[in-house]
Amino acid sequence: MASADISHIDTTRNVKGYVGTEQVADCFKGVDGIVIPTGVPRKPGRPQDGLFNTNAGIVRNLTFTIADNCPKALIVIITNHVNSCVPIAAEVLKSKGKYYPRRLFAVSTLDIVRGRKFISDSCKVDVNTVDIPVIGGYSGVTIIPVTSQCKLKVSFSQLDLGKITVQIQEAGTEDVKTKAGARRGLKRFSSVPVPQNSE
Repeated sequence: MASADISHIDTTRNVKGYVGTEQVADCFKGVDGIVIPTGVPRKPGRPQDGLFNTNAGIVRNLTFTIADNCPKALIVIITNHVNSCVPIAAEVLKSKGKYYPRRLFAVSTLDIVRGRKFISDSCKVDVNTVDIPVIGGYSGVTIIPVTSQCKLKVSFSQLDLGKITVQIQEAGTEDVKTKAGARRGLKRFSSVPVPQNSE
């Protein structure tokens, strides 16, 4: 049980577990911060719309309870699809007159982390020198790594640019396949770092 694991952390805080929808309100009463990682994980072959419908409902219902019990808590949402679940939470809070935009957050840096790692490996440079914006949506071709704005500046051939773009876009899908027992590795390719002062 998660609460038992968390209770082993060496702090002076006490940990209490809550189970089921009937205990959610008690769980949220008076809290200052909430992290919502819950939801149905991606599975190979499962349509994204089904995943979204389930997870959106979970986030919606939790947010209604948050609005009633701790409306000024900091709310951090990780649930897939995070770029859609956060607006849903915002609309629920607005409907209850409890929307505080500076208290609602999303954890949405996973594609940036992957982009930094893949470019670092490809260019054989320290990952801490790589900073690449990744914009767009949640999966597949909606994920857009903006390599032209990467710091450290890097130069890719058109072929390799296409490969690293697909690698970043499909990393989540590869992860899902791996968790399901598939053994598909990501292909490596080469690139040459360009000095910072180069155009």
